[in-house]
Amino acid sequence: MRIFLENEEQTRRLGKLLARALRRFGPCPVFLEGTLGAGKTTLVRGLVEHLPGGEKAEVSSPSFNLVNVYPTDPETVHIDLYRTGNTGLDESVDEYLAQTQSLVLVEWSEFLPPENRAADALTIDLRYSQEARQAVISGQGKRAAKIVDELSGLSLRTSGLKAQNG
Repeated sequence: MRIFLENEEQTRRLGKLLARALRRFGPCPVFLEGTLGAGKTTLVRGLVEHLPGGEKAEVSSPSFNLVNVYPTDPETVHIDLYRTGNTGLDESVDEYLAQTQSLVLVEWSEFLPPENRAADALTIDLRYSQEARQAVISGQGKRAAKIVDELSGLSLRTSGLKAQNG
């Protein structure tokens, strides 16, 4: 599924829709990919602020400390792998990735070794296109597929977001 996002507010709105779907179906790892400045942290901010307890979270990119944990319900673990590149993960990051009760959000997940990718996960690739920023959303596994279906239906009914399947 592809969604065109014309501005930062629409990127945050996509985060809100994602938060709603994740609350409905339960935590599922979310892998965020895309170029520098494409809106990954903005999407995370929109998602976290719409989870229970999100008003207490100060969302920022964890580029320097690699992991931020936010007091949401469920707890949100925000990982940024930009600084790791392809050098591998330390044990503490690996432990966070293995959590199943927390919502795990991974920026720069293209640097995540294949063995650390959950079998049931959502991938959101944020890119610039000529029309606007675009989010290409895909899911692997049953829960992720349900979330993609939910987002597809919701985004079509939300003004300002245009979804295309394919």
